[in-house]
Amino acid sequence: MALALVLVLALLAPAAGAPGQDPLLNVCMDAKHHKREPGPEGNLYGQCSPWKDNACCTANTSSEAHRDQSFLYNFNWKHCGVMPPKCKRHFIQDTCLYECSPNLGPWIEQAGSSWRRERILQVPLCREDCEQWWEDCKDARTCKENWHKGWNWATGTNRCPWGSMCRPFRQVFPRPKDLCEKIWSSSFSYSPERRGSGRCIQMWFDPAQGNPNVPVAKYYAERKRSRPGQGHDVAPESGRAVRARPCSVLLLLPLVLLRGGCGGCGARARGSL
Repeated sequence: MALALVLVLALLAPAAGAPGQDPLLNVCMDAKHHKREPGPEGNLYGQCSPWKDNACCTANTSSEAHRDQSFLYNFNWKHCGVMPPKCKRHFIQDTCLYECSPNLGPWIEQAGSSWRRERILQVPLCREDCEQWWEDCKDARTCKENWHKGWNWATGTNRCPWGSMCRPFRQVFPRPKDLCEKIWSSSFSYSPERRGSGRCIQMWFDPAQGNPNVPVAKYYAERKRSRPGQGHDVAPESGRAVRARPCSVLLLLPLVLLRGGCGGCGARARGSL
């Protein structure tokens, strides 16, 4: 029985603890449309194409991200009239970052939702990205500050809640910081850092110059490890490491327990398993 216990403990050791595998880096969220692991996707569509060399999204997801109302979340960008193209492109890019990026690991948290197990929280978005997003959308119209919840879904798609009024973005979100931090329930935080600083995540980048978010994720992963328990920081071995454990380990557990508990049962026990 002692030998069986040793084997069980060995099998339950987190697979993510293996050398070279960091559970905060190069990972995909456990969410509605994400792949389990990032990898090449040569045919990513339109604005999602910068992630084609290493993506958490499929080509189909990237195509749907560009539609006014896609199967991804059945979300209607036109809830207060047609969204100007210069504004809409930022929401497409926001969707591409969320669905495709493998560099959001340091900000992934448990979601406790029926449609996704994980979400991102307080991703530091570069100030230029927030400011340009606000500038291009300030004259667009919306009826809500937080687009994550509170919609009227009676028709199967999001509509403004009863009694709410459509107003320009500049009234609903007076500052770029308000837009970035409030529209998706604090998924993003407004960073004072600029693009290229290595301290903020870029929604927009030229893939020919490499992905600038890779070193940013590494920087914040190190910070998270050095300050466990502060704010929403957690040790990398918790949560994601458990999910990374291969299924084969769990399949072997009955065999190990039976061998340990049966002792001298011999061939009959193995044959009946």
